[in-house]
Amino acid sequence: MREMLEEKLARFEELERQMSDPDVLGDSSRISAVAREHGSLVRLVNKYRAFKKVSEEIAEVTLMMESDDEEERAMAEAELVELKANYETLWEELLEMTIGGEDANRTRCIMEIRAGTGGDEAALFARNLYEMYKKHAEQKGWKVEVLGSSMTELGGFKEISLAFEGERVYRDLMYESGGHRVQRVPETEAKGRIHTSAATVAVMPEPEDVEVDLSPDDYRVDKFNASGPGGQHVNKTESAIRLTHHETGISVQCQDEKSQHKNLAKALRELKARIYDQLRQEEEQKRSDQRKTLIGSGDRSQRIRTYNFPENRISDHRINFTLYKLDQVMAGNVQPLTEAMLEHERNELRGSVEKMS
Repeated sequence: MREMLEEKLARFEELERQMSDPDVLGDSSRISAVAREHGSLVRLVNKYRAFKKVSEEIAEVTLMMESDDEEERAMAEAELVELKANYETLWEELLEMTIGGEDANRTRCIMEIRAGTGGDEAALFARNLYEMYKKHAEQKGWKVEVLGSSMTELGGFKEISLAFEGERVYRDLMYESGGHRVQRVPETEAKGRIHTSAATVAVMPEPEDVEVDLSPDDYRVDKFNASGPGGQHVNKTESAIRLTHHETGISVQCQDEKSQHKNLAKALRELKARIYDQLRQEEEQKRSDQRKTLIGSGDRSQRIRTYNFPENRISDHRINFTLYKLDQVMAGNVQPLTEAMLEHERNELRGSVEKMS
């Protein structure tokens, strides 16, 4: 954890240097990206600087306690009590700010929701999840933007990609990655039998432009006519865009906008997020032996939750947490689930820090 904090501090100081560099100041897009990344780090860095300052003061006061002067030792002892209390407070605050790993302070992320097994019912459940996250974002004061979607004739989603922006948005939403299973009587079921279907959610931190720098030579652009539910064409112009990254083979497409230029911009955002997410996952895999945990793993194949509508119950299988308020959760009140995950993560993080110290 301290190594990560030192890396963040070094990056912050580098960004400060860039913000006074004439070459950077003269490039509006670059200075905007630098300023955004600088702003996302400032709270964490200021807290860590305060923590380091208190650590240094504790070392100095500890030396004073070796003085031959009894009065000086008494003053140092009293000061040390106060400094240690401050140290503990700052350390807990740093733990809180670093939950979620190195991307914890991201203010932008991209979510992809895909219908899984279950046909039309799975697609309708994917739409329910979209509406749940959209309402949750409204309650939190986050911005939400649809990047792309593919609808079914019944109004469900085969898939939908969303961009979120707001304070601590990635830290709160990262726990949603994985398989979501629903148990309920579908609207399309005449005999009233309970069906089980599923959807998958992937949440990816959205990188800054300086972190994933793509040139047009790095990807292939395919243009085609946008289509609506059932595959029918909704316009006669090639406004829809598909991008395929040559190196990784990652492919994304966007057709929600009438403008080809807007679809290209949205597709590029999603492509960069997917590339960054793949690099991040590869890095996490290298560290997996150091800290094995399913929390926040982002594994789409892992079933993380069951939504049981007849019992008004939602269960998170990662931490054996059950809540009989499914109606409230579907209305956008996802916070109790998030808080349960955060508390589990806090306890894990405290345990790993204690083992290191």
